[in-house]
Amino acid sequence: MPTHHQPVDAAEVPRFAGPATFMRLPAVEDATGLDIALVGIPWDGGTTNRAGARHGPREVRNMSSLMRGAHHVSGVAPYRIANVADLGDLPVNPIDLQDGMARIEAGMARIVATGALPLSVGGDHLTTLPVLRAVAKGPRGRGKPLGMIQFDAHSDTNDSYFGGNRYTHGTPFRRAIEEGILDPRRMVQIGIRGSVYDPGEHDWAKAQGIRIIYIEEVLRRGADDVMAEACAILGDEPSYVTFDIDAIDPSMAPGTGTPEIGGLSTREAQQMLRHLEGVTIAGADVVEVAPPFDIGGMTALAGATMMFELLCIMAAQVGRTRHG
Repeated sequence: MPTHHQPVDAAEVPRFAGPATFMRLPAVEDATGLDIALVGIPWDGGTTNRAGARHGPREVRNMSSLMRGAHHVSGVAPYRIANVADLGDLPVNPIDLQDGMARIEAGMARIVATGALPLSVGGDHLTTLPVLRAVAKGPRGRGKPLGMIQFDAHSDTNDSYFGGNRYTHGTPFRRAIEEGILDPRRMVQIGIRGSVYDPGEHDWAKAQGIRIIYIEEVLRRGADDVMAEACAILGDEPSYVTFDIDAIDPSMAPGTGTPEIGGLSTREAQQMLRHLEGVTIAGADVVEVAPPFDIGGMTALAGATMMFELLCIMAAQVGRTRHG
C-alpha cells in the first residue's frame, strides 16, 4: 500500500505553529497520486451584497487545525484510507468575473484530470459553477450531467441581477442546468428559507424537476427522513455536494454574505452530511464563509467541520472503490 500523507500531530506540534494548511496536511502542487484534493478558491466576484468570502479559504485552513485524525461516530480515519493533501488555491482574478471563472475552471480541470476527487472551499457560490464545468468534463463525470445535493438558505437559480447580469452567486445552478452539466431531476436543495423577491421565485427551479426541501419541511420530518429521500433522488450516478454555510443559522454561522435566520443547527448539518455514505460523490465544496463578518472564528470552524464530515464520507468512498 502506498504511503499516504498524514496531518501534523497536534500532540507533537501545537496547532498554532507551522504553516496553515487544510487539516494540517502537506501542501503539494500536483494532484497526481492523490485520492482527494483539498483546494481553496479565494474569489467572491459574484457577490451581490456583503463581500468577504474571498478570505474564506485562509480562515477555514486556520480552523481546520482543530480537526483530528478520525471521525468519532463512523470511525473513519480518512488519512489511513485515502491519500489527501492541500493543493493550495486555484488561480483567480478579483477584477474580471469571466476571466476569474475561466481560471477556476482551468485550475480545477487540471486536478480532476488526475482522477483525484476535489473538495474545495470558496469563495462565494458562483465558484461552484466553473468547478462543476470541470468536474462534469472530467473522468468522475462519466460524460453525463451530474446530480447535486445543495445545503443552502437560497436556491441560487435566479436568472439575472442588475440589468441582465447572468453570473452572480444567486444564479449558478440555473446556468449549470442550461449548460447541461446538472440534471435537475437529480437535484435536491435542503434548508431553503427566507424572504424572496417574488412569490414565484422558485417556480422555474421546480418546473425543471428540482426537489426543494424548505427548512420548515426539514424541521417537520427530521434529518433522517429528509436525507433518505435526498439520497434516493441522487441514485447511483455521480453527484456533487455543495454546502453553503448560510444553510446554518446565523446564530451559529454569522460570518456569511447573506445570512438568513431560522436555519439548520451545526449538529443537524453534521447529521445530514453523514447520511451521504453510499452516494457516488464526484466532488464537493463548502462556500460563502466570509471572515470579515465572523465572530471568534465560529463560522470558519463550522466550515472546517463540514469539510471534515465531507472528507470522511469521500474517503470511505475511496476505500469502497479500492477494495470493492
